[in-house]
Amino acid sequence: MTNIEAFVPILDLGGTFVFAVSGAVAAVNRRLDIFGILVVSFVTGNFGGITRDVLIGAVPPTALTNGHYLLVSILAGIITFFWYAGVQRLRLPVLMFDAAGLSFFAVAGAQKATAFGLGPVASALLGMLTGIGGGMMRDILLTEIPQVLRSDLYAVAALAGASVVVIGDSLGVGYGISAMAGGALCFGLRFMAIRYHWHLPIARLSAQSRAGIEQSNDDCTE
Repeated sequence: MTNIEAFVPILDLGGTFVFAVSGAVAAVNRRLDIFGILVVSFVTGNFGGITRDVLIGAVPPTALTNGHYLLVSILAGIITFFWYAGVQRLRLPVLMFDAAGLSFFAVAGAQKATAFGLGPVASALLGMLTGIGGGMMRDILLTEIPQVLRSDLYAVAALAGASVVVIGDSLGVGYGISAMAGGALCFGLRFMAIRYHWHLPIARLSAQSRAGIEQSNDDCTE
């Protein structure tokens, strides 16, 4: 238990770095300047945890009181700004690290919510929010439909991992065991979704319905 707790800050900062890189890459793709890139990088890496801390009353949020989170986010933005081509070539490894970061954030978020006395459902949902909140805010800032609402089992994997932690706590299982099990489930689901393009069902539309939706979208952009 002690060894796991000692390793938690390293995993937390590692997850923050990977998420911050994904935010910086998206910002570069949208041709933002260096300040915009750093802002999106910080938001992507930390917004989920900040939102969770505010909701459970753990204020001020850790990401705003511990300077390491800001430094890691800025470092991720600067590396992406100057070595964007190299980061893009590492797209698959970054996706794997992103899955690992999602796993840790989901289980750590659920555990922190549980420690603050929230019920099982609320804790699981806040664990999911910790994992997906930064990506959602990134896409909102860049005026895109959040990827977590249409990506391959992203939010579902986070919710599944967080739920395992909550169930383990309800059954009296040690946090270390439930965290490893929840993290493994989240990572496994996300990995398989990336590898085999798993996704949730979407509504089937007729050709006429699709044409009507496309026309409506065109009208809104004019």
